Amino acid sequence: MQGGVALRDWLGEAKAKQVYLVLRDRILSGALGFGARLPNENKLAGAHGVSRVTVRRALHELARERLIERRRSAGTTVIYRPSPAPITADISGVLANLAEMGRRTTAKLLSFDYVPAEGAVAEALGAGSDQLLQRAVRVRSVDGLPFSYLVTHVPESVSVTFTRQELASRPLLDLLERAGVKVGHARQRISAGLATPEVARALDVRSGSPLIELVRVVYDRDGRGVEHLHALYRPDRYAFEIELVRSGAAAERGWSPIVRGNGDVAGNGPIVHVSTTKKTSTSSRLQNKIKASGFRPPR
Repeated sequence: MQGGVALRDWLGEAKAKQVYLVLRDRILSGALGFGARLPNENKLAGAHGVSRVTVRRALHELARERLIERRRSAGTTVIYRPSPAPITADISGVLANLAEMGRRTTAKLLSFDYVPAEGAVAEALGAGSDQLLQRAVRVRSVDGLPFSYLVTHVPESVSVTFTRQELASRPLLDLLERAGVKVGHARQRISAGLATPEVARALDVRSGSPLIELVRVVYDRDGRGVEHLHALYRPDRYAFEIELVRSGAAAERGWSPIVRGNGDVAGNGPIVHVSTTKKTSTSSRLQNKIKASGFRPPR
């Protein structure tokens, strides 16, 4: 009997840790920003397929780490404030690669609607609270296997030029260019994330599985935000690969990206490769710190 109780306790702790890790990742990544209110225990339990006791354990740990605050009258609120650490990457040389990837893979459009501009997305795009953003959720697959979960936000002034059907069948970059957008630069961050129940179902992985996380904000030549992308990738089916060449004068030698394909001579970003072969992956947090002229790994 004691062994059965111990097993149940161990299983309960494991599930609580899984819920804790998913919620913690959403808070630290900014998906649940400062002041955001979490669903009540019943809703969280239903979303994660666990008991209220398990959810309570996870929330207790988040509160202990001062990521959330729990009050009877106000519910559960995020109190974590991230320190700003913007990472930039020029993508003038990688646009062709991304567009080509869009043509070689298939996408399933899960949702297409308009939402008020708010939070971190609105701030990144420079959108006012009175503006609407077109929000779309897509799952992209290669050879019938899902590898990415993409959430995009586009200003209404741009998104009115394409339809739901067009977004379901054409790469977003193509549609932006057709709308007359002249892409200038982008700010990009690559790190690691965990699969929420919804994302896990879409990518056919277990809830809490480690994923590659990418957040990219694309700006036109006038510096206006035209696209916010939050992407999650299966690390066994997708990887970022960058080829570098030794360059510079003897005293200032470093590494520069190799020019590929379309003849660009500057501002090249990472060359993206999609693979359906299984590879060893790591759940450690990665940081993309690449700039067109400033990437200098240790010699």
